[in-house]
Amino acid sequence: MPIILIVLISCTDSKSRPSYSTSIPLNDEFKNYWFDGKAEISTYELNQSRYGSPRKGSAVLIYVTEDFLSKEQVKANQKSEASHSILKLNRTKNFLTGIYPYSIMTSIFSRLGQSKPMIKATTSIQEWCGQSYLQLNRKKAIEISSHSYFEGESDQNFKFQDAITEEELWIWIRTQPEHLPEGSFQLLPSFEYLRLKHKPIQLYKAEAFLEQNQSFNTYSIIYPELYRKITIDFKPKAPFKIIGWTEQDLKNKDLTTSAQIKKTLKLSYWKLNKLGDESFRDSLGLN
Repeated sequence: MPIILIVLISCTDSKSRPSYSTSIPLNDEFKNYWFDGKAEISTYELNQSRYGSPRKGSAVLIYVTEDFLSKEQVKANQKSEASHSILKLNRTKNFLTGIYPYSIMTSIFSRLGQSKPMIKATTSIQEWCGQSYLQLNRKKAIEISSHSYFEGESDQNFKFQDAITEEELWIWIRTQPEHLPEGSFQLLPSFEYLRLKHKPIQLYKAEAFLEQNQSFNTYSIIYPELYRKITIDFKPKAPFKIIGWTEQDLKNKDLTTSAQIKKTLKLSYWKLNKLGDESFRDSLGLN
């Protein structure tokens, strides 16, 4: 099992260097929305570029607060002195490529009220040829384990000095958009992108900027070396709901992935597992 050590050396200037907030103020508006015992489920119409063609599908963003054990880095069965509150995002995609389906899920675990909020992220990709799984744990450094059925990607371990990841920015948008990093800095791209494109798992130079408008804000990230641009559109007021996103290949703009919001509901979905509860999928536009 190869072990790769990558040391991050900052090359940003003081104006563009990203910084974490010292805390996230949990005001009454925040608590009333995120600690109501329900998850926020948003469904999206997905146009996924794969194998050079657009594929129709669905995407879902599920944000929910839960108790988390920091040492084991898993969901706590019950609140205790060893647990703390986190905001979790489960981001899913489902689409067909000809005869066979793709199923992609990324989970992002982000601690509330902390200077470096994200503590764990995982991604799994399943299709008929095989599956891939990646896990990131942020402890004193960033540790990544990767498993894939592809030659050259089978079982790998990586260790980085602490850095910002693309995954956690999906949480920052919802909790602290005023601290989204701008300018030029090193960033770890999404696991989904790295595996689907078979790119090395490493930090890449990124250029990011935030555009603020009356109806929605747009956060954009460009990776010059990867010729990749991702833009995320979100509401300018709390709870900063994500209304869509676009991923572009800057060398071939026909290879574009996009998602546009359809429905949002607050539900205790883990209780809706009885016969007949399938009707809630109709309400979310999933059937």
